[in-house]
Formats: sequence, structure tokens, C-alpha cells
Amino acid sequence: MAPAGVLKLDEPDPDRELEFELAWLRSLTTRERFDLMFRKSREIAEVMLKHGHRKPVEVTKRS
Repeated sequence: MAPAGVLKLDEPDPDRELEFELAWLRSLTTRERFDLMFRKSREIAEVMLKHGHRKPVEVTKRS
């Protein structure tokens, strides 16, 4: 995976934070980006289930 970096700012600067994040994402390979996306999606689903949000119901076709 890409080397980790730390952005240190004296004051919050959303533009520099965004540029830092985008530069880090650009340093990843396509495979690493997809792995990150799938891992984060699983984490979000686990947190939602843990806090009482169930999986969406299946759509049933009426006859």
C-alpha cells in the first residue's frame, strides 16, 4: 500500500486537507482503491447493523 503521511496544519484548512487526501488516493493503485472501497463499505454495513439498521427488504413482484 502507499506510504502513510501525516498532514500537520496550524489552523484548519479544508482546501489543503482535500488536496492531501486526493494526493494520497492518487498514489494508490486501482486495485488498492477498490480494496479500500470494499473494506469501507463492509465497515459501514457492520456499523449500521450494530446500531439497529437492518438490511433492506427484498422487492417482491406482485402478480
